[in-house]
Amino acid sequence: MPGFLVHVGATAICPHGGQVSIISTNTRVLVSSQQVATSGDTFLVAGCAFTVPVGKPQPCIKIMWLMQATRVKVGGQPVILQDSTGLCQSPEQIPQGPPSIIVTQTRVRGV
Repeated sequence: MPGFLVHVGATAICPHGGQVSIISTNTRVLVSSQQVATSGDTFLVAGCAFTVPVGKPQPCIKIMWLMQATRVKVGGQPVILQDSTGLCQSPEQIPQGPPSIIVTQTRVRGV
């Protein structure tokens, strides 16, 4: 499915409202003057306050991408699209739910 390419300045959140920061290794391909995000980049989550019922904190700390672009790659890595599927993970790598990409550039689409 086609979707807009995600870039470093995109706005994304975890299922519990934590903010996602993208740390990109891509230095060559830009959209809206910012680096395009790929599946090889680091997606860190800050500010997630999720706690399991017994009171143990289980915040989302990173995102693992399950489905990304199939035809568009940067540096050999598939790019992340606005409609890509991922899972937020706790420090113990427990799946916490899918992230939401709220705002991204709207000029370049990929498949």
